[in-house]
Amino acid sequence: MSSVVIINCEGTTLHQVRQIADGASFELGQDAVVAIAEARSRIEALLESGKPIYGVNTGFGRLASTVVPADELELLQRNLLLSHACSTGRLFPSSVVKIMIFLRVASLARGRSGIRLETVNALVKLGNSSFMPAVPSQGSLGASGDLAPLSHMCLPLMGEGECVDRDGVVVSGAEALKEIGLSPLKLQAKEGLALINGTQAMTALLCSAFLDSQRLMDAADATAAITIEALLGTDSALDPELIGLRPHPGALESAEFIRKHLEGSQILHSHPSCGKVQDAYSLRCTPQVHGASRDALKYIETTLERELKAVTDNPLLMEDGRALSGGNFHGQPVALAADHLKIAIAELANISERRTERLLNPDLSGLPAFLSPAPGTNSGLMIAQYTAASLVSENKVLAHPASVDSISVSGCQEDHVSMGTTAARQAVEIVRNSCHVLATELVAAVQAHRFLKRGVLGSGTQKTFDTVSAVFPPLDEDRQFVADIEAVACLIREGNIS
Repeated sequence: MSSVVIINCEGTTLHQVRQIADGASFELGQDAVVAIAEARSRIEALLESGKPIYGVNTGFGRLASTVVPADELELLQRNLLLSHACSTGRLFPSSVVKIMIFLRVASLARGRSGIRLETVNALVKLGNSSFMPAVPSQGSLGASGDLAPLSHMCLPLMGEGECVDRDGVVVSGAEALKEIGLSPLKLQAKEGLALINGTQAMTALLCSAFLDSQRLMDAADATAAITIEALLGTDSALDPELIGLRPHPGALESAEFIRKHLEGSQILHSHPSCGKVQDAYSLRCTPQVHGASRDALKYIETTLERELKAVTDNPLLMEDGRALSGGNFHGQPVALAADHLKIAIAELANISERRTERLLNPDLSGLPAFLSPAPGTNSGLMIAQYTAASLVSENKVLAHPASVDSISVSGCQEDHVSMGTTAARQAVEIVRNSCHVLATELVAAVQAHRFLKRGVLGSGTQKTFDTVSAVFPPLDEDRQFVADIEAVACLIREGNIS
């Protein structure tokens, strides 16, 4: 896989983030090298002027008016990382930490932060190594940026903190640095703040959740199609003219997606005289429900594309040489997008579980109870639905918007925060839960099809049936099949259900 080159004027893109998530390395482009060096020269010129500049030669937060002597500026930056690295909870996955490092480098490469090239190069080398910083997942307020997690991320540059190797073994930051071939850095004026004052933890998490959600979205439509077919539903609610009378783009896209999957289905049209006029909402309203989630993903994508081009620390250097304090580190745009993603994906799982109910309930499906050939002695997929229902219920709790909360800190200097990292962590959980819920519906729909004797499946639903059947053999009698459902969830996460 080719290396991703970070260009000064462009920031980065979701496509590049996916490349990094898939294991690509990254490097600075020559224009970024020049921009970083020029910005450092401007910081040094400002230092020579003796003017107080927040975070450069002053304290932080409530201590912004405390001027720090020139001979203590190095200690100021070191102390900043050491004191701010106080997160807790489970460690972020190494894949997320690598994205965090990549995004921080991309922001610093814009040449507005005043960090030394030596320090950025060390961060690049760390991000491309077999060691990732050990970053606990809880402790960020989402303003001023992700101070605590980014401090943990950068401690190893000084030979402090901890790292995780490719086998998941935790080692000291000093040991990792030695293995990588780097000497511990002595941070200079502004550098500690430049490293940690940004939105890269919440943005990395939201990017990860969003990229998985794109695959989940297509899988949801494919799953709905095979369920509609298995339940002998009608495709009249997918009529393009009908959907077009309420022209939300997502609904039009989902309806077309499902229609194409059902093309050529003999099963769907094998019961013209069954007397059914219309299907239940969980089938009939799928384009409207799924489509609303598709539209939400478009908004989230736009927000992320902007954030990936952003410079988010404080203060920032202007083209005329001024260093201005502002609020680009405030995570509210990302927080709102993360909360929106939570709701959009939770609803995909919500309606999926209702379709699973219709597949398993003999009063609704006309099929054997819980899709077992011999219900009674066998429970079939009964408890698989319990797990799906539990996850759907958990999603509803996690979907409560984190961004509507705030709390005042730092002596009331930082008196409104975004909680964006909390929202993004919850979004990751909801996406993971929803993959399992959809996987449960998929195995139920495939098992249901095994009872049907009504002709060929649609072109798309046959592909889905074959893909799922490869990891989910017929359930002729009770056995432990939790690994089968997890295998289907893995297919969804990898984009193989579409």
